Amino acid sequence: MPKDVILTHEGLDKLKKELEHLTTTKRREVAERIKDAREFGDISENSEYDDAKQEQGMIEGRILEIEEQLRSASVIDESSLTTDAVQIGTRVSVKDEKGKTKEYAIVGSAEANPEENKLSNESPVGKALLGQPKGATVKIALPNGKTRTLEVVGISR
Repeated sequence: MPKDVILTHEGLDKLKKELEHLTTTKRREVAERIKDAREFGDISENSEYDDAKQEQGMIEGRILEIEEQLRSASVIDESSLTTDAVQIGTRVSVKDEKGKTKEYAIVGSAEANPEENKLSNESPVGKALLGQPKGATVKIALPNGKTRTLEVVGISR
């Protein structure tokens, strides 16, 4: 049984747009590449054909993945979020041991992106911050064996 995929409204829109792009534009592009590669003749030794078929497989796999995520999606009602404690859908400002401040959005695993400071609720840092009020200090065991201490300095929606 697939697990629930927790999404913000922004994450839901992003997945729907990606699905739309893949099912229309990308499918057409790859079908055209396959058609063009077939015109080169013998497909048994045609790298263009092999590449296009491989890309087609990856696109179809991603389409199935997104469709499954959308079927089992639970969208967070952001209007009901409070800033009393860190929750999925809130933004949290934290200060580390060195006094460096950083802000993260806590999101479901389907829309996590560390480069955009979107942490999964299932990541070590996200899991440790969930439920913490402003002013709380948390010690986080990292996968590399080290620990990290963060202080919650602010929570917003």
